Amino acid sequence: MATLFSSFTLRSVTFKNRIFLAPMCQYSAENGVPNEWHLVHLGSRAVGGAALVMAEATAVVPEGRISPYDLGLWNDEQAQAFRPIVQFIKAHGAVPAIQLAHAGRKAATDAPWKGGRPLATAQGGWQPVGPSAIPFAAGYPTPREMTAADMDHVKDAFAAAARRALAAGFEVVEVHMAHGYLLHEFLSPLSNKRSDEYGGTLENRMRFPLRVAQAVRDAWPDDLPVFVRISATDWVEGGWDLPQSIELAQRLKTLGIDLIDCSTGGNVMHAEIPVGPGFQTPFATAIRQQAGIATGAVGLITEPTQAEQIVATGLADVVLLARELLRDPYWPLHAAEALGVDVPWPLQYERAKLA
Repeated sequence: MATLFSSFTLRSVTFKNRIFLAPMCQYSAENGVPNEWHLVHLGSRAVGGAALVMAEATAVVPEGRISPYDLGLWNDEQAQAFRPIVQFIKAHGAVPAIQLAHAGRKAATDAPWKGGRPLATAQGGWQPVGPSAIPFAAGYPTPREMTAADMDHVKDAFAAAARRALAAGFEVVEVHMAHGYLLHEFLSPLSNKRSDEYGGTLENRMRFPLRVAQAVRDAWPDDLPVFVRISATDWVEGGWDLPQSIELAQRLKTLGIDLIDCSTGGNVMHAEIPVGPGFQTPFATAIRQQAGIATGAVGLITEPTQAEQIVATGLADVVLLARELLRDPYWPLHAAEALGVDVPWPLQYERAKLA
């Protein structure tokens, strides 16, 4: 049995293998409500054999959306619309998960296929917020610096979204602290220039993200896991980096977070990132070893033998596939065949399974 197809348990949840669908924005919702596209997108990856299927960055407040087309979980209509999707995922043997997010200063942009540019209010955009009044890049609006009341509101919104996720039937929630969005903005000294208790030292920069993580953990049942996605480095000198990420992971572990989903970048527009196969895996390994917490590796993991090597040698506990699962929703079934593992196929598809 390949390690990639061994089970993995966090709290009361057992995942049938170590292949997880990473959250990927679809920019296809209206008023934050999921629809048939999300059912087919997420459902087909459950049919395809992934052990965990995670819905994309889902905004906890309307102004926390990356675009007007993002999913949301700030009202009960949205939660109710997720229920049939979640039920389908469970019916096909996968664990349903959802990533809770706030885009911060990177909010109010157009869909990527429409150019991805910041939207003015007249175009359907809104005033973004952030830890400091520093725009993401040239051409982006200057965010309004958040007040203590703003932070309390967002923290409470994360907790409320977690409760709605539970009502919808999700079994895992992930707090989004990566890719230059709000919580990452607080962590990085490049985007957080505050002079109060939420800026300056590492302890201060971690304060608000840790408050959010604690609020979500408190709102979520003790027997169900909570993940956190981080960007382990900004890839820029003087920015957020791996040693700080390890300390953050240690703190998150003490709060009861179960797994760190290890990505990188996103907070600096033109950072030079050495992209290549498995280029982010060493961050997952370092955090797993030095913080003593389960980790997920993500980033150009495309080959079955590559994924097997990551989990079999302890570089990470699981792999999260993104673009590769867009290209091939049935990658887990094909990976099992490549690794010589006999896994069940959906009954409707069994006649296509190679002997």
